[in-house]
Amino acid sequence: MSGSRKDFDANDMSTLARNRNWPAAVRDFFLGGVGVLCCLCPAAPLAAKPATNAPALVWPAPPDEPRIAYVRSLQGPPDFGVQRSVFGRLAGWLTGSAPENGRLLKPFGLAFDEQDNLCFTDTGANAVSFYDRAAKKLRRWEQVGKIHFVSPVAVAKHGSVLYVADSALGSVVMFGDQGRFIAEIKADLQRPAGLTIVSNRLFVVDSLAQAVFIFDLQGQPVGRFGRRGGGAGEFNFPSHLGSDAAGRLYVTDSMNGRIQIFDGLGRFLHQVGRLGDVPGCFSRPKGVAVDRAGHLYVLDANFDNVQLFDETGRLLMALGQPGPQPGEFWLPNGIAINAANEIYIADTYNRRIQVFRLINPP
Repeated sequence: MSGSRKDFDANDMSTLARNRNWPAAVRDFFLGGVGVLCCLCPAAPLAAKPATNAPALVWPAPPDEPRIAYVRSLQGPPDFGVQRSVFGRLAGWLTGSAPENGRLLKPFGLAFDEQDNLCFTDTGANAVSFYDRAAKKLRRWEQVGKIHFVSPVAVAKHGSVLYVADSALGSVVMFGDQGRFIAEIKADLQRPAGLTIVSNRLFVVDSLAQAVFIFDLQGQPVGRFGRRGGGAGEFNFPSHLGSDAAGRLYVTDSMNGRIQIFDGLGRFLHQVGRLGDVPGCFSRPKGVAVDRAGHLYVLDANFDNVQLFDETGRLLMALGQPGPQPGEFWLPNGIAINAANEIYIADTYNRRIQVFRLINPP
């Protein structure tokens, strides 16, 4: 062939199939499914975009002034603008080598790096993914070196290095963004559950150790804080960890129904929320994140929503309810916010990442 590209349609592929010396069963399967495959495998990348004539989905609902708008949902590579070739997809169908074409199964932990590239874990696929926004490349690992991920629940990235907390392995796995294994951090970790990086320090919350561990970026222990209890600086199965531009740490103190805030040295500052079933309280708090204006976002897996607080802990608004539609959730878990104030939420059991935008800060 010449250097020009040829896009095959259904007639081209049917002719190719008839002219190939394939077994009858394979040829019949190919011919019978070719129309469906072509529909599923368009030549050009597909981006998830809202219909131009559809009204914007915003919160609060009119007539209140809108603060947050729904943008899109990410369920698989095409939603990132990443598309496999027609024949690559066909090979996956015939060999079973690419189940569900890389669609998300149970997205769990989310994080952005310094260039606003998205990192996320999928506990249903036992995999970790990295989306290079500029190159429009989506990389995915189920194994690095000799380590197979078992339950990757949280991820952070600094420079070219990814840090993945695997709660079943009881460790944090370090590797390069090309997949090269670097190290496995174990120390005294039991069940690492959340990660964040602040001032060249890696902070790891451990739900069984009831503590936050501090490492340097090479994985060497620096310190720890916290113990079991209900007082200030004490934890009852902490599960998630976030940070803000000022270097403050936000720990989801799950069974105590609150978010505890610490400085970068682990000194307690204050808390937000308490156990309860009214607005401003938490039942099963999960992911926590802070936007550039200092607003605190907290997911709740029992309420299937996200609550938004100001820096003093005052409730500003809530978004979400149970369900499969845009702006609805089923056991959401992870949350991350990029520099453009886009809010990414791992809608875990709906098998998607929902994206929202802060359009008018409260």
